[in-house]
Amino acid sequence: MKLKKDFLWGGATAANQYEGGYNEGGRGLSINDVEMGARHGVAREIHDYIHEDAYYPSHEATDFYHRYKEDIKLFAKMGFKCFRMSISWSRIFPRGDEETPNEEGLEFYDRVFDELLKYGIEPVVTLSHYETPLTLVKEYGSWRNRKLVDFFERYCKTVFIRYKDKVKYWMTFNEVNGCLEVPRPWHQAGIIYQEGEEHYQTILQASHHMFVASAKAVIAGHEINPDFKIGCMLIYPTTYAATCNPEDQILMRDIMNNTYYYGDVHVRGRYTNTCTSVWHKHNVTIKMEPGDEELLAKGKVDYIGFSYYFSGIAGNNAEEIEGNVLKGGRNPYLKMTDWGWQIDPLGLRTALNELYDRYQVPLFIVENGMGAIDTVEADGSINDDYRIEYLREHIKAFKDAVEIDEVDLMGYTPWGCIDLVSAGTGEMRKRYGFIYVDKDDEGKGTLERRPKKSFYWYKEVIESNGEKL
Repeated sequence: MKLKKDFLWGGATAANQYEGGYNEGGRGLSINDVEMGARHGVAREIHDYIHEDAYYPSHEATDFYHRYKEDIKLFAKMGFKCFRMSISWSRIFPRGDEETPNEEGLEFYDRVFDELLKYGIEPVVTLSHYETPLTLVKEYGSWRNRKLVDFFERYCKTVFIRYKDKVKYWMTFNEVNGCLEVPRPWHQAGIIYQEGEEHYQTILQASHHMFVASAKAVIAGHEINPDFKIGCMLIYPTTYAATCNPEDQILMRDIMNNTYYYGDVHVRGRYTNTCTSVWHKHNVTIKMEPGDEELLAKGKVDYIGFSYYFSGIAGNNAEEIEGNVLKGGRNPYLKMTDWGWQIDPLGLRTALNELYDRYQVPLFIVENGMGAIDTVEADGSINDDYRIEYLREHIKAFKDAVEIDEVDLMGYTPWGCIDLVSAGTGEMRKRYGFIYVDKDDEGKGTLERRPKKSFYWYKEVIESNGEKL
């Protein structure tokens, strides 16, 4: 079997790293707006307010807010069939807890969706992509608090109704399984652990609230427009056992179970034995309200969107290396990017098979890419052959998963199709895009857009439906 004729080729971004316009159009502050810029890989500082003399990369980002028409025209020139983006929750509900939405924010996304549809580009919209309204963190404790379920449902219903004839593809929470993977689940859940707080109890209870919120969003979305396709979004940590030592096999399984915890509830609509084993391992008790189990069962997602960048190994003696959200063990058989991410195209084929074998629902690769330092040549060209090679090999791998392994794959949207701010570090020099944006780590630059060599290569890939690589 071949890729579907209507395969969704495109690119991916998110408001928190790309949109900018943080204090325009009635928008409120989000958790991303109080993250200061890092310097060359140093951890970013987070405050609960904005320092006047500090640099916050997301405030302008790469300015989609003012340049969306120019950017969408470039996406259309590449032949995009779809464009993955996110709605900034605080642009619609500035505090997050209001009953009445911000009309200016709704009108902005009306204009964006109309511009995309003008070129025949399907919007693929993430509802919460590292963008929890800051007020919900400061006044409610973020997803620790059950009240956020209702706030999120109101937000989702608002945008579902508003854009029911403009957007078909949705995802609820971005990389939601990252909640269990990081010591500070700020991006995923707006949570920084307090002194003496039991981490697993807090994050698994918060995750339950997010599961219920996602289920209620799915139920509402399908009632508003039965043609909606609403998915979850996971970061997928393809992991190999470091050796054939049975202990390493168990370590590998333990790593993968954190991901399956979130996949199982979203797709199967219930807490499986995988999930309850995580509770018992960490001595956690989940507080549920009457009807929660019925909501989870009714609000199962239609597909799985996932990000894949690299793989890792699990073993007692494995050397640990950093990734984006995840960490992994060093694999001596793989090359690495400048940021220490292991390049493993076959790991994407493995990911597709593992997910499809377990869940039997359509899959959508909504993030995949290579962060690199790009050089503008004297003639203005950017010859990013390293990016072309990375993407080419990953496309070959997912084509094999479809054509040989018969995995049901909806589409492919490489991450950062236009240069944007790194979520992890706030850097600009770590570039992913097919389109170069003139801006540096200090926030200086003209914001001029310039196609890279990969821009023209990807255009031919899309035109040939992946046959010309």
